[in-house]
Amino acid sequence: MTAPRTLTAGLVGYGMAGREFHAPLLRESGARVTDVVTADAGRTARAAEDWPGVRVHRDLPGLLAGSRPDVLVVASPTGRHVEHAIAGLEAGIPVVVDKPLALDHEGASTVVRRAESTGTPLTVFHNRRWDREQLTLHRILADGVLGTVHRFERRWERWRPVPKSRWRENAVGEGGGLLLDLGPHLVDSALELFGPVVTVRAELRSLTTPAEDDVFLALEHASGTISHLWAGSLVGAPGPRTRVLGSAGAFLVPGHDDAAGPFDALAPGDGMTGLLVHGTETTAVPTAPGEPADFYRAVARWLLEDGEVPVDPWDAVDTAAVLDAARRSAATGTAEAPAPRTGRPG
Repeated sequence: MTAPRTLTAGLVGYGMAGREFHAPLLRESGARVTDVVTADAGRTARAAEDWPGVRVHRDLPGLLAGSRPDVLVVASPTGRHVEHAIAGLEAGIPVVVDKPLALDHEGASTVVRRAESTGTPLTVFHNRRWDREQLTLHRILADGVLGTVHRFERRWERWRPVPKSRWRENAVGEGGGLLLDLGPHLVDSALELFGPVVTVRAELRSLTTPAEDDVFLALEHASGTISHLWAGSLVGAPGPRTRVLGSAGAFLVPGHDDAAGPFDALAPGDGMTGLLVHGTETTAVPTAPGEPADFYRAVARWLLEDGEVPVDPWDAVDTAAVLDAARRSAATGTAEAPAPRTGRPG
């Protein structure tokens, strides 16, 4: 029996997204980074240390002119996602784009249509689908133990009164701010679990940074479920990470992996993710199998073994439509409808 071929990857960008998120998951999945795009001397040295023999290119045209990895991972700043993704697609190299796919719905639609016109595979790094709480919640919903779900809540909150000095906090209009940093994770989770959104209400504020650092979204799904989603950097008492309310009970994920909070005392213990709650009765829930590196294992099956696409890129277009509606709602103070799925097949 022939051993499966190792997936090779070219990383566009070796900053926080490239080095701290994508590179470790690629390594853990068994993939190999063969090429990195960065013009920064320090990042060049780190890439060479992390991946002996790696080819480092000062720009994406340099990579495309001399290399042919199995997949191009676009981990550059958000404002350049469209440019870099289209370059890879037109070169015929399958592309993974870090979230968000683009700054807005128009840009996201443009990338997906270009993938379709070139016939080049495209997917988006909505990696939080492989978080333990999301996987466990999928199983709970499939089992029907919550009955009819009427509300989904998810929070990504932290206490950071002194903000970091980086483009994510400062690049207004170019992808900075929590709406485009954490918002895609929150919205994609809600869409994956409860389906299309018909109206959006939003509150967006900038408390400590030029770009927004205080985000609240209320989504009304066509299914009847309401999603309440929070992201904040000035939250001294983070709320529960996930709370799902249904006609037969509730599911609660008390705290955050990366920040202490007042609900940590309710943590259900090793091998468990969250609690089923019925009034004063609580039952710890076994964690569903899976882990974040499964995203890149799925990419390898998709590209090397004719497997399914890990994330349908049209899902990222739907997410962008909701985020655009959130901006409009915050500006007008009224509920806004996301752009319709005019380009999506089916």
